[in-house]
Amino acid sequence: MANIKSAKKRILVNETKAARNKAIRSKVKTAIKKVDAAVAAGDKAAAQAALVAATAEIDKATSKGVYHKNTSSRKVSRLAKAVNGIA
Repeated sequence: MANIKSAKKRILVNETKAARNKAIRSKVKTAIKKVDAAVAAGDKAAAQAALVAATAEIDKATSKGVYHKNTSSRKVSRLAKAVNGIA
């Protein structure tokens, strides 16, 4: 453990931020899995509903600085492409 007070604080702050980022990433991954499951099942209505929810989660993560905007755009684009590919 660090000896300097500011270093101790940085460790605590970093742990807090890491936990927050992990929780947000987990929410995004869960939302993406729901879209993928609906696409795999071929259920277009459920896939579109899940896509809206997933897009919202990804946008929230981006606004909080967890994801870079290009990363979030790529994720949303791939999900939309998958949903639109359902016959």
